[in-house]
Amino acid sequence: MRTFDLTPLFRNSVGFDRFDRLFDVAFNSNEGPAFPAYDIVKSGDDDYRISLAVAGYDEDDIDITQEGRTLTVSGKVEERQEESEQTSFLYRGIARRAFTRRFHLADTVRVTGAKMENGLLHIDLVNEIPEAEKPRQIEINGGKQKSLPQAA
Repeated sequence: MRTFDLTPLFRNSVGFDRFDRLFDVAFNSNEGPAFPAYDIVKSGDDDYRISLAVAGYDEDDIDITQEGRTLTVSGKVEERQEESEQTSFLYRGIARRAFTRRFHLADTVRVTGAKMENGLLHIDLVNEIPEAEKPRQIEINGGKQKSLPQAA
C-alpha cells in the first residue's frame, strides 16, 4: 500500500493542498539509475549548493536549464576524434554517458550561478523569501474589535 491519507493533517493547516502531491511524487518516483551522484549542501541560512560528480565531462557537454520550478541538468556524450584515432581504452571505468537529472525547487529558490571544479559541477542557489512571507509578530488588541471595510 503506497497511498497515504493526509486528511487529518489538513484539519490544522491552511493552504497546504500541494502537500499531498509532494508525498505522491516522493513515494512514486521512478528516477531510474542514480547517475551522476550528487550532494545538496546548505551553506548558509538561505544559501544552498547542488554538487554533481561529472568527471570526464567538459563544460560544453553539460546543459543547465530552469523551466518554472524545475532545474534540469543534462549531459551529452560526444566522442572526440583525437581520442578515437590515437587511443584505445583497455578499461573504461569513468562513465561518460548521457544523463538527465531533475531537481524540483521551491517557489522562493533562485539559481545564482554554476561552475565546474575538480570534476564537480557546483550549482549555487539562494532562498529569497519575500518580506510578506517572513515571520512577523501579530499584536493582540485588548478586547477592541476593529470593523472591516465593507465591500461595495
